[in-house]
Amino acid sequence: QVQLVESGGGLVQAGDSLRLSCAASGGIFSNYVMGWFRQAPGKDRELVASISRGGSRTLVVDAVKGRFAISRDNDDDSVWLQMNSLKPEDTAVYSCAASLTYYLEDPASSYKYWGQGTQVTVSS
Repeated sequence: QVQLVESGGGLVQAGDSLRLSCAASGGIFSNYVMGWFRQAPGKDRELVASISRGGSRTLVVDAVKGRFAISRDNDDDSVWLQMNSLKPEDTAVYSCAASLTYYLEDPASSYKYWGQGTQVTVSS
């Protein structure tokens, strides 16, 4: 059983930056592909970024490419989402998740463990 706890969300203005953190416990962190997802009100949850077990491969969706970056530290059992040049459309609840999948493109249904989420609100 893996527990995931996110932090770092908040209310910011357009153009600002935030760094989300996700701390894992209760499992072998390096066994899992890690993903960041977001869900805005009235919308489906969507993948934002994912990272391979060792951290050598990453995927960032087109909507945030060039602005967001994902990283991890397996010694620290942590994964981060660096978000720059934030836009109002980035407003959502952001959650980290852990999966035993191999493919970074896999959807939310492939992820077994989820954090509680952290709210990110970007004002214009």
